[in-house]
Amino acid sequence: MCGRPAGAQKRSQPGLTQLLPLLDKIPAVAGVVGRPRHRPDALLADRGYDHDKYRRLLWQRGIRPVIAKRGEPHGSGLDIFRYVVERTIAWLHGFRRLRIRWERRDDIHEAFLGLATCLITYRHVRRLC
Repeated sequence: MCGRPAGAQKRSQPGLTQLLPLLDKIPAVAGVVGRPRHRPDALLADRGYDHDKYRRLLWQRGIRPVIAKRGEPHGSGLDIFRYVVERTIAWLHGFRRLRIRWERRDDIHEAFLGLATCLITYRHVRRLC
């Protein structure tokens, strides 16, 4: 997916007001046999989302909040996950067509995103063999 998250508003709003509507917009994900999943097991977030109200609401929905606490020194361990995301975005930006979005249609952009993901995976697997 590309662009603004499905549950986000057009005008600028704090992320906290968009958190719960965004979780409600998560589509069903196919997995093991049974009911399709509509929610993640855990939510990883930075200190900006550290609020008891939202932690409680996430637990009520069956989502484990993994949120860095405000006022505590760095070293929560979330930077490991952040590194993976930042590295992947950097790899995708290695493709000029994705670095600057030229396509107006989402389906074309998503096709190039899928192609870039296949090429990145191929290069990674080739290096391992």
